[in-house]
Amino acid sequence: MIRLCPGSAPRRRLLAAAAGIAVTGLLAAGCGPVQAAAAGTARSGGPAPSGGPAPSGGPARSGGPAPFAGSTADCDSATTCYTPEQLQVAYGVRPLLERGIDGRGETVVLPELAETTLKPPAVSDLRQDMARFDSLFRLPAPRMRVVSTFSGAVSPWLAFGEEVLDAEMVHALAPRASLVILLVRSTSLDNTPNAVAAAVASLRIGSTLGGVMSISAAGQVGGEHCVTRAQTELVHAALRTAAARHVTVVAASGDIGAVGEPCSPIKALTGSGTFPPVKEVTLLASDPLVLGAGGTTLTASHKTGAWIGETAWGLPYGNPGSGFQGSGGGFSRLFARPRYQDGMPRTRAVRGVPDVSADANGHTGMALAISVGGGRYVIRDSGGTSASAPIWAAIIALADQYAGRHLGFVNPALYRIARSRCYHRAFHDITVGNNTAQFPPRTFTGYRAGPGWDAVTGLGSPDAQALVPLLAR
Repeated sequence: MIRLCPGSAPRRRLLAAAAGIAVTGLLAAGCGPVQAAAAGTARSGGPAPSGGPAPSGGPARSGGPAPFAGSTADCDSATTCYTPEQLQVAYGVRPLLERGIDGRGETVVLPELAETTLKPPAVSDLRQDMARFDSLFRLPAPRMRVVSTFSGAVSPWLAFGEEVLDAEMVHALAPRASLVILLVRSTSLDNTPNAVAAAVASLRIGSTLGGVMSISAAGQVGGEHCVTRAQTELVHAALRTAAARHVTVVAASGDIGAVGEPCSPIKALTGSGTFPPVKEVTLLASDPLVLGAGGTTLTASHKTGAWIGETAWGLPYGNPGSGFQGSGGGFSRLFARPRYQDGMPRTRAVRGVPDVSADANGHTGMALAISVGGGRYVIRDSGGTSASAPIWAAIIALADQYAGRHLGFVNPALYRIARSRCYHRAFHDITVGNNTAQFPPRTFTGYRAGPGWDAVTGLGSPDAQALVPLLAR
């Protein structure tokens, strides 16, 4: 049965001065059907992955270092991590796939760092990784291409764990969507000027290549204190161009809880070196023209994938003193509150981050397949907001296909859904957990999840079966 949501008449609104463009509100739409598993209101505590049979043809657990920094409690097999199908069910994607809403005709652009040397297991071949991933989880072969305009002479298919995570996560939830791997220079995250230049370049060309951009590590700038006003405006201008082209830009909110990413973002990505922690939010996610994706801890059935509960991702499922501790979130120093956040609980006079969230806890992540040479591969988790950003990019690609057009800047529509009676059908509202970060002996007290929007998980995680039709209309 379709129910009309009150308060969904179309209207045109302006963002706050920081955003500076006109947007169109959500048209009248109905609340779609909801999975029985998602209809409950219980929010369980921590994750408790249960055993279950591995898909046939799955690999034996094998050794080798993790491809990116994470917790020692992270999952590392097809039975302890979630499979793509389980994640599809948990987030309401499966019913859409069964109706042919699978991303076909849509393109997701993934800015990634260029790699120059194949050094397994740290660096793999993305084509081999995807082939093993598809074979293990019975997914169709992806349509992928590499654009290396900015990166110079490189081996285009070499991939670090971040690239594998981004590509396999989008492919798991939007398996027929095309993927464009947009390579940026390997030094792009070494310092703020390099990061700003890479962000601007990737936004400008990426917004000509597809309807959705998913920005995890490459394309990020770092904590807001790292940038000058002029650098902020350069990035914002590139985002205005993307919005004018009807491109949705999704960016990870960061993995250090209430602490912003370092001004040399490569330090957090690789776990190398120290940096002075600052309580703040991270650019790009703090820009009002970006859909900022925070992190949760998902509890779902390892037999059926049914959603059971979800909490904010934070300690102890991370490492104190590191760049991997919890969902990035807080309040901007650079941007006023955009009008789409007006009236939301716990907001302030400035931009609040994130907007939405999804599973980012490595202990409850999705299984990634990564080749380690010699025909062998390992299963590792999808951890951090580098996982939640491509989850949301895939959801938007499905909504674009459903609508038959690029939806572009979706933030106002998402918040209008959150204000309607459709909210608890379209989102899992995360009400438990916090994003406190620890750099012993200092503790950076974070924000707490609560009903409605909060500065840890935003509006919550998706129930795509209801959310996608609402966004499309």
